[in-house]
Amino acid sequence: MIDLTGKVVLVTGGARGIGAAIVRGLASVGAEAAFTFRSDPRPAEDLVSELGGERCFCLHADFTAPEDTRAAWERALAWRGRIDVLVNNAGVFEPATIDDSDDAWHQAWERTLRINLAAAADLCRAAVRHYRERGGGIIINIASRAAFRGDDPDYMHYAASKGGMVALTRSLARGFAADKVLAYVLAPGFVRTEMAEDYVRRHGEEGILGEIPLGEMAAPQDVADIAVFLASGRARHATGTVIDINGASYVR
Repeated sequence: MIDLTGKVVLVTGGARGIGAAIVRGLASVGAEAAFTFRSDPRPAEDLVSELGGERCFCLHADFTAPEDTRAAWERALAWRGRIDVLVNNAGVFEPATIDDSDDAWHQAWERTLRINLAAAADLCRAAVRHYRERGGGIIINIASRAAFRGDDPDYMHYAASKGGMVALTRSLARGFAADKVLAYVLAPGFVRTEMAEDYVRRHGEEGILGEIPLGEMAAPQDVADIAVFLASGRARHATGTVIDINGASYVR
């Protein structure tokens, strides 16, 4: 049985979808979770009410701004005075086509790389510095199967950002293991969340399910269960590992 009582976790993008499932999973095994939200505060406030203010803490963060990313870490750290586990889950999945205007193309790439990769790197940097002072800690980065197989042409920037997330995590694992910093990647395929809804509407659910041997999209809980296990610290020698969660739709 996993018991994370006394552990403090920061989950980015924790108000909805995969992030909310991770926050709930952590709370169910005794952890305290600070989590960020980007826009509508209501789902975040509802999650705090559901789990209790003594168990979780929500804060607004705009990861397009480096200063806001730093402030999010500092506010989360101030909540309990430490962070034991960082889960980088926040991300965007927005289309950009090669026929878009130059301005639209560049804006989409810069926004996606900033939110999905650069902000995560900023938080990883802050976490490693904190963990070196505390004698260790855990980083769990949420990437995608797109990091390995690529994605549709309209989402090349998304695939590139997730490929960078994998390389970032492996570098952290190799570079800071001696400081007892453990780093892992979760690489989901399609997960039934609000973020995936637009893509599903555009391409049709039947075609998506036809690519998945298991015959169904993953639920957010499928990702959350593995994140909670990794947060337990029971997989030390798996540091640097990528765990695929895609129903065998892409097998490496």
